[in-house]
Amino acid sequence: MSPSDRYEELKRLIAHHAKQYYDQDDPEISDYDYDQLMRELREIEQEHPEFVTPDSPSQRVGGSAKREAGVLVRHNVPMLSLQDVFSKEEVFAFVADMQEQLENPEFVVEYKIDGLSLVLRYENGVLKLAETRGDGINFGEDVTANAKVIRDVKKKLKQPLPYLEVRGEVYMTNEDFMKVNERQEMAGKRLFANPRNCAAGTLRQLDTAVTKERGLSLFIFNIQQERGAGFLTHTQGYEYLKKQGIRVIEDYRVCHTAQEVWEAVCAIGENRGNLPYDIDGAVVKLNSLADRERLGATSKVPRWAVAYKYPPEEKVAKILDIEISVGRTGRITPTAVFEPVRLCGTSVSRATLHNQDFIDQLDVGIGDYVKVYKSGEIIPKIREVVKERREPCVHRFQIPDVCPVCGTKTVREKDTADTKCPSPACPAQIERRIINFVSRDAMDIKGFGTVYIEELVRRGYIRDIADIFVLKDHRGNMIEEGIIGKEKNTDKLLDAIEGAKQRDAYQLLTGFGIPNVGKAAAKAVMKHFGTIERLAQAQTEELTEVPDIGEVSAGCIRNFFADETNQRMIARMKEAGVNMERIVQEGESDCLGGMTFVITGTLPNMERKQAAELIERNGGKVSGSVSKKTTCLLAGENAGSKLTKAESLGVRVIGEAELLEMVKEK
Repeated sequence: MSPSDRYEELKRLIAHHAKQYYDQDDPEISDYDYDQLMRELREIEQEHPEFVTPDSPSQRVGGSAKREAGVLVRHNVPMLSLQDVFSKEEVFAFVADMQEQLENPEFVVEYKIDGLSLVLRYENGVLKLAETRGDGINFGEDVTANAKVIRDVKKKLKQPLPYLEVRGEVYMTNEDFMKVNERQEMAGKRLFANPRNCAAGTLRQLDTAVTKERGLSLFIFNIQQERGAGFLTHTQGYEYLKKQGIRVIEDYRVCHTAQEVWEAVCAIGENRGNLPYDIDGAVVKLNSLADRERLGATSKVPRWAVAYKYPPEEKVAKILDIEISVGRTGRITPTAVFEPVRLCGTSVSRATLHNQDFIDQLDVGIGDYVKVYKSGEIIPKIREVVKERREPCVHRFQIPDVCPVCGTKTVREKDTADTKCPSPACPAQIERRIINFVSRDAMDIKGFGTVYIEELVRRGYIRDIADIFVLKDHRGNMIEEGIIGKEKNTDKLLDAIEGAKQRDAYQLLTGFGIPNVGKAAAKAVMKHFGTIERLAQAQTEELTEVPDIGEVSAGCIRNFFADETNQRMIARMKEAGVNMERIVQEGESDCLGGMTFVITGTLPNMERKQAAELIERNGGKVSGSVSKKTTCLLAGENAGSKLTKAESLGVRVIGEAELLEMVKEK
């Protein structure tokens, strides 16, 4: 690949992952992997400065400012990011650069908390505004109401100044994060991927009661502006803040030489696994505020600080067992159970081994010592076996040739690495199918948790999906046996099941769990056929007429409805009163049929989600990236690189008003 092609590819990759991190709070790769992409991009830009354009990730600071939690507010001081460094040599080079420009500079080394940046503005000692980072330069979101219920946010200072603006990091302790996910699971809701995602989503949502319940925390790491104190150093400011009861970054060190700085960085790295919260690096900054002022900043980073990023943590652990589980399609998954180790602030003891091919490639067995890491700093994975520690009695693990749940002989699917249990009556498969069916993306039966499903299957109340809708006939026995709890909890679940009978047929189709037919495909299919009955009679040729349904998906749908067991199940559901027809929404049309839209920027009156629903309700499709196939780019304020790309490709650019006119024309 040529440097220019690789540069364009890096821009696309970084833009995508930045959006997942800043705007969606749902990162797909680790901070370390993202940093390596940025580093490669900057190296290419140094060698080819002619490549650099205003939409380069190196020229931007943060994400986009959104309107979920409040109005947009203008930053008094830009909330810049920090220049990342990854080696001892780079840390020494930064210290040497500071020593060359300044006389006897003093450095502070402190934790870099993995959270969401927040600025607090105090006037005469009273909290007046809390704002998020937003785009980092111009605008952030007003989240004052949510900030006021965070336990570490002081609403009034003991020794007020005329004006004080401080910047900190909102985060969640690992303990609070686990409690939130436990509540999410009990409620049948989606679990958060990690503490940072949870903290970011919580701070931006609208219900302050939810914010308070989730127990966010805050560390302050900088005084942005002040009037009336005249602090000379960063640490002097910290001492003032501590007297006000404000939490500042813990265990910071003041250093004078490069070696002292490096030792402080290493000490933080060695201790990161023992902290009750996540950190993603160590910050090295000048202590003197006058020196900071003298050096200033680039358009993106201050010149007086760097962030050292630690490589992903990796620990060696001994495999104690390999457990076998069966999924809803019968797929058998081996999972390694190993001695608990701490990675990225949490204790982990399990990692998937995927399939027999993966086991063979690793050459792993029970009793082996393996190197464990976290992919994306979220999912535990095994990197390799430490062969020099293997004992003579340890042998490569072999997935058994019978299902561990029902005893049926397993099969290896043709052209795949999957081993499966072929029995549709396997209790493990039934459990997984029910879990998928009641999930939020399918029938959305709230309160129907995994524990209840497992118990109902185990006791024989549920043998297939249709049995869910006749559970009311067993109300008395269920209460007597305490499966769901007392009368109140049992009736609450039965009422939720009764309400689910009226769901749209696309949700029912999604819940069937047909391979290659997810939520989006189910919507398109039901829009075309209207009823489950018509869909069940459709032939492959007719199915492939539906947009985005190819022969493979069509074949999966045909196989599902041709199965006599599934036919009987659907008949029982229909008899129980489950809706089998598509619900036509108010204002629905096909006026945008065949058109593909991309949405970017902040719209005047609609959230982007609302705009997407409007487009889809009128027959259009919404994509996440601009291409030659894009019909229109719906652009609001701060449209950014998507607007640039749309203009370069000649894609039509419209505003919210034009979209509404297009819909009206129907």
